[in-house]
Amino acid sequence: MSILLISICLALIGAILFSLIGLISGTDETAIMVPFTLLVILLGAPPAAVFAFFMAAVLAKHLTHAVPTALMGIPGDTTAVPLIDHASALRRLGMPHIALRKMVSGGVIGAFIALPTAVLLGQFLGQFADFFKSASGLIFTLAAILIAFFSKGKWVSVLMIIPLAFFIKSLDVLSFSILDKHLTISFFLGIAIGPMFTDILFALSGNARQTIQRDRPKEYHLAPDNKSWAGFFPNPFKILTKRQTMQTTGTSFISSLTFVFSPVGMTSLMGEIVGSRSKGIYKKSTSSLTTMNGVTESTYIAEAIIPLIAFGIPLSPVALGPASPLFNAPPVFTSDPVNNLHNYLDPLDFLLYGAIGLIIATLIAYPFSMNYARKATVLVMRFISQEAIVAMFIGLACLLAFHEAGLVGIVLTFTMAAIGGLLNKILGIGSGVQFMVFYASAWLISVLFGF
Repeated sequence: MSILLISICLALIGAILFSLIGLISGTDETAIMVPFTLLVILLGAPPAAVFAFFMAAVLAKHLTHAVPTALMGIPGDTTAVPLIDHASALRRLGMPHIALRKMVSGGVIGAFIALPTAVLLGQFLGQFADFFKSASGLIFTLAAILIAFFSKGKWVSVLMIIPLAFFIKSLDVLSFSILDKHLTISFFLGIAIGPMFTDILFALSGNARQTIQRDRPKEYHLAPDNKSWAGFFPNPFKILTKRQTMQTTGTSFISSLTFVFSPVGMTSLMGEIVGSRSKGIYKKSTSSLTTMNGVTESTYIAEAIIPLIAFGIPLSPVALGPASPLFNAPPVFTSDPVNNLHNYLDPLDFLLYGAIGLIIATLIAYPFSMNYARKATVLVMRFISQEAIVAMFIGLACLLAFHEAGLVGIVLTFTMAAIGGLLNKILGIGSGVQFMVFYASAWLISVLFGF
């Protein structure tokens, strides 16, 4: 019972915290999920409670990220980028509140479709776990090539796999010679905060400053509140049409099965498929937004759960990014050897504690987004500094890196952040590719150089 209560409490904290963070536009999922999840793990939370926290945080973040996306036309995070065009179309029609309602309602349905689907598929794929674990180095390398090929950097991402692996392994050897232990958390944090840290470097550089400099503040025009339901908690099935409900259910189920593909890619693909079958700007945009936010939820949840249940090693873009602490958070969790949630929770635990996280996030983030979106947006835009948020995450990264390896951990984190962030910002080599190369680096360098 104590674990259940702790899980509920942490799910509440995750839901409230990430409901607020989701309102802040441009907050990258990896940069915010990794530090907070690591903090919960390293503070000694039970594995079940960690999972409930993560599930609540994911759903809450992706429900409230719809607020800046729909009302202001700026992406709430990376996965909201594909939704911008359809959201902007509805803003031009004077219906951003409709876009918001459709997105949030679709997200709730997608999350609850993904949970049981992912648990069942993970249990089935668990029969092949020994093969995946024994061939993990090769699998990580092939996955790095696949993800790199389909990333925005494409050929340069593929070309840089070996140099990046060489760089990461060199840092690992150097830190090992100083500390006599291999570091993991510092690498994770460096890759996660890389894009944020690079913006700071650009601001400090006379040559690069003009790329982020603005001559005047941006202006945003928010639509008035327009509530069309009675009570505090609207019914998502009444917000959506029957056709939109069926479309969201089907695409969320399909995307839950494709756990090795990019969430952004699946979001775009499913949205375009649904949109192509709808006529008229209104129907096309509302149906696409509903589907896309549902797919955002389903891919994130499935890509975290399936590798956890089946293999215990991170074999998906989400598992390599935002969910990476669930697999690797030394000394608590490790993936080599496998000693993480895969060992501590059975499929029923994943279903139960995942449901606790999703239900609590829905009870908090869904009515909050539907009832107070405009007021919350005004408060965020007026009183919360983007620079303060960046400083908070970088400060948290310093704390966790110092906890792992003292000053060496901090230096390694910012070294990795500088290189990884520049590769991301300038060459388009995304965080997912970098995480995959990190996991593949030991095997890849040993095969190529015998080291």
